[in-house]
Amino acid sequence: MKRISLFFGIILMNMSGCGGLKQSTDDLITIDVTKSYPNKELILQDFMDVEYIALETNDEFINQGIVIAVGKQIIVVKNIIRDGDMFVYDRNGKALRKINRMGQGGEEYVNINSLTLDEDNEEMFVNDAKKILVYDLYGKFKRSFPSSYGYLYNLDRESFICHNKSFDVNVNETDKPPFLIISKKDGSITKEIQPVCQQKRPSSVSIQRNDMTVVAFTSNFPYNAIIPWHESWILTVYSNDTIYQYLSDHSLTPFLARTPSIQSTNPEAFMSIGLLTERYWFLQTEKIEADIAGNTPATASVFFPTTHILYDRQEKDIYKYTVYNGDFSTQKPVKMSRAPSNSTIAFYQKIETHELVEAYTKGELKGKLKEIAAKLDAEDNPVIMLVKHKK
Repeated sequence: MKRISLFFGIILMNMSGCGGLKQSTDDLITIDVTKSYPNKELILQDFMDVEYIALETNDEFINQGIVIAVGKQIIVVKNIIRDGDMFVYDRNGKALRKINRMGQGGEEYVNINSLTLDEDNEEMFVNDAKKILVYDLYGKFKRSFPSSYGYLYNLDRESFICHNKSFDVNVNETDKPPFLIISKKDGSITKEIQPVCQQKRPSSVSIQRNDMTVVAFTSNFPYNAIIPWHESWILTVYSNDTIYQYLSDHSLTPFLARTPSIQSTNPEAFMSIGLLTERYWFLQTEKIEADIAGNTPATASVFFPTTHILYDRQEKDIYKYTVYNGDFSTQKPVKMSRAPSNSTIAFYQKIETHELVEAYTKGELKGKLKEIAAKLDAEDNPVIMLVKHKK
């Protein structure tokens, strides 16, 4: 079950659907979201490369290890609390510098919603929801521009590809493009990406329990709208029947489809991609049916049923799955629906040091992770696990 807290306020999302979209190619893979599939167990290291980075701990570098960007040369983390600190490490975990430009001024961010590294141009782009602030890799301010964009992915030296938040909030404007290509220089839109057959859909669910009604907004489904895939991009409009591939020639082609049509299911079940690998495609479906926990609307939480499945490209079959980290002798599950970093790094995950120290003491670790844990103190900064596509 997926939990979405209303306590912090949930931002409304108006989703688009494309019921009954026909397949344009004979070999388009179609997933039946209503079926029950057999289970499959996998070891992560059998199909992905895994790198561990122990973040250096010193008096100036004590943090909670929330990764906000990983590049070829550096990794940037922050704390859960909104203190504005960004801790910059090299890819070996050596502490380099701490940056904080939080404030109300024109050159400052009010929050770090996301950060995108552009190491080719030696810049980093902080998205604080209202604007994008551009700094060099040492935190010196360079420029800013307004933002209604989601996470920015490097398309090339001059451009980002991103999700268009205006598509989500303009309920009556069905022609809003869900994806954009924007200039890194000033944030101007250079191209709109418009998958076919957009149609605005209900954005919330009202749940009644006894004498309490809670409205749950569906924007917090943590799906990955954009996924880098080789030299292309996989684009998901959450309630479309078809997921598209955006190619380097700017064409859109169907990549993956679901059946039955979303408009014919009750309750509706949305399908999205968690991670793509050469053999396995990890997917999830979320049903728009929910229950609530809590005694008042202000403290209530909403639960949406989620099913995790994979498509095995070699066996050409579909399974429910569990993936385990092979560097633990015990069965340690790995979540495969995390947001991708770039075309090389599939995703990252922090591991708390006190958990590693305990596992090491019990003799539950193997390989490089065991070597790292042997040198850790339980109070050290977290260890970052980078999961990379095999070369």
